[in-house]
Amino acid sequence: MVRLVMILLGVDYLRTRWRALTTAGCISVVIGIVVFIDALDSALYFPITPFASLFLLEGLATLTVAWTGMGGQRTLRYVKGLTFCVAALLILVGHHHGNFILSMIFGTLFLTDGLLQIISARVVRYRTWRLAVTGGAIEIALAIFFYQPFPTHYAGTVPYCLGLGLIFGGWNMILLASRVRRLSSNPAVAADGAAQAASATAESQQAAPAVVEWDGPPGADEPALTVHVWTPVGSSKGAARRQPIIDRYIAAVDRNGVISTGHAALESPEGIYISLYPGVEIDRSPDEFSRLLRATRENDVPGLFQPDYGTESTAWCASTVQVRIRNYDPERLRRFWETYQQDTTYNLTYRNCSSSVSRALEAAIEGASARVWGRHEGWKPFLRVISTPELWVAAQVRKRAATMAWTPGLTLDYARALSMLADPRPSGWVKMARLALGKMYRSRRQWAQEQRAESNVHEGERTDTAGRGV
Repeated sequence: MVRLVMILLGVDYLRTRWRALTTAGCISVVIGIVVFIDALDSALYFPITPFASLFLLEGLATLTVAWTGMGGQRTLRYVKGLTFCVAALLILVGHHHGNFILSMIFGTLFLTDGLLQIISARVVRYRTWRLAVTGGAIEIALAIFFYQPFPTHYAGTVPYCLGLGLIFGGWNMILLASRVRRLSSNPAVAADGAAQAASATAESQQAAPAVVEWDGPPGADEPALTVHVWTPVGSSKGAARRQPIIDRYIAAVDRNGVISTGHAALESPEGIYISLYPGVEIDRSPDEFSRLLRATRENDVPGLFQPDYGTESTAWCASTVQVRIRNYDPERLRRFWETYQQDTTYNLTYRNCSSSVSRALEAAIEGASARVWGRHEGWKPFLRVISTPELWVAAQVRKRAATMAWTPGLTLDYARALSMLADPRPSGWVKMARLALGKMYRSRRQWAQEQRAESNVHEGERTDTAGRGV
């Protein structure tokens, strides 16, 4: 999440606020430690009931305005609202049963994530895979801690989670502040050792857009950065065997046993087209596929960049899904592309079409959140970014891709989440108020028209009566 915040807000914005970030991080860590230690005995000073009540109100408020969202934003709001409401009700139920269920849920989440991280790291073997294994082991240890009843017989589940959240959140803020304090450029968007080329961004700062919120994606005639995704099922040559989750995020297998991994590309109105494809045919049979997942040099093959979307779609097929973003920096994207295209190496795991698109997308939207609200407009950009649910979704997708591999499915989810962050949508309450006011205005106009029509009818009747009397 630290790298995502650096990308969205930009180093220039964060560097001027590193002291405040450090202070806030230290306070968060201290409070988290106090809350966690307080939960280790049976005498809890943490206000459980007021906390659960606020949680329930937030969940209900989110569900109230969830219908105002667009597409995936609406789904995410419903999921968030239901999650908050269920968690709050379990807390309010209290006693042994509610706390036990919450402990099992949190323990299962930590266990699943830890095991998946360890297994994927050992299979892919990317450069920092041992560090990922250590992180997975820590998650499994936390899962065991939640599963077993010691020391509070599950009564401290909520304070444990809140304390851990405050500790990790504070640590991330401290880490973010320490990084941006020393940086003059953003390494999160530097391409293959080209930090110097990507760092000369001061002169490319765009003026803040006149619009700071957009109610929906760009129109068909509106210039925007486009992420093209060919899903594994949509690009399969034959009828694919449906395998939920697997054929969405990894690969689809047709009736002949041929594996299709899908594809991703990025297109800008300025003429940049990023679509990396293996220059030689890769054996994707089930027997060889597991070996190709290793992010090692022996699996590197020559790559080939496609010239443009028209050529690629004509030779193959049209992309299955497109994600379009208005708020991007063409100059940053151009610098990234000039450096990245010099290396045509292709690796199925660590340098493929999806990883190329994801890195290019990060370079293009660097500083988007700070730019859309004005580059030096206080803490509003920071607060809006960290309070947007799509940030958490994008961070989880990025983490999963970093510990496994970028796939077209993950790139699609990542692009959708980043589009909500780069092109902010109005909050649910604002949109609902706008719709309510619009409906009131239309109702008032209709009422006024009906009154005028009724008045005209009465006037006509009086005139007719007067004429007959004469």
